[in-house]
Amino acid sequence: MKTDRLTSGIPGLDRLIQGVFKKNSINLFAGEPCAGKTIFGIQFLVEGCKLGEPGIYITFEEKKEKLYEDMASFGIDLLKHEKKGLFHFLEYTPEQVKRLLVEGGGEVEALVEKIKAKRMVIDSITSLYLLYEDELTKKEAALSLFDLINKWNCTAILTSQAKASDNQALLEAGLEFEVDSIILLYHAKQKGERIRAIEILKMRATKIPSKTFGIDIKEKGLVVTNDIIKL
Repeated sequence: MKTDRLTSGIPGLDRLIQGVFKKNSINLFAGEPCAGKTIFGIQFLVEGCKLGEPGIYITFEEKKEKLYEDMASFGIDLLKHEKKGLFHFLEYTPEQVKRLLVEGGGEVEALVEKIKAKRMVIDSITSLYLLYEDELTKKEAALSLFDLINKWNCTAILTSQAKASDNQALLEAGLEFEVDSIILLYHAKQKGERIRAIEILKMRATKIPSKTFGIDIKEKGLVVTNDIIKL
């Protein structure tokens, strides 16, 4: 394993792309509701906890008690990692994050510095984008957020709601050019049955597969399978 790469905590994913995420990179997970974005982010953070890498989960939508209960059903004990100081849950409103961008980091930056955070998940940036009326201000907000994450030296996952159409995700304007990688998560219906799939659309300095692979929900979370999916 190269020292400049981070394992993902997602069985089956690391083999596809050279250890997955480059250190201090910004990675966009885009997908439809129920595609698996939140649990992907949690598994990424828990992998860091196991390696002694503190992480922060910032959410606009999830409630702490419900998230902890949902993850416990996969055998993921977030409270245990929280008590060790390795997992930190922050529930923010989009307005609070907007103010954070103006202030240049605020309380989040103080926490990053205090715990020496290595991993971060923001779930989801779509809610933040809705605060801005035009594409220019949306892009300026995204760039401000990226500048903060880069300053914090964290490897980050940003989730985004995106609809799939003709096998293409409709991403937030401007983000696809700024992030280091884009991973698309699908929750598609085929022959009357819902299937989950993953596609690596972009990853800088990394050889990526051209195919779309299946995702299974197992007892311990999401797993990327060897099945090639045609959407």
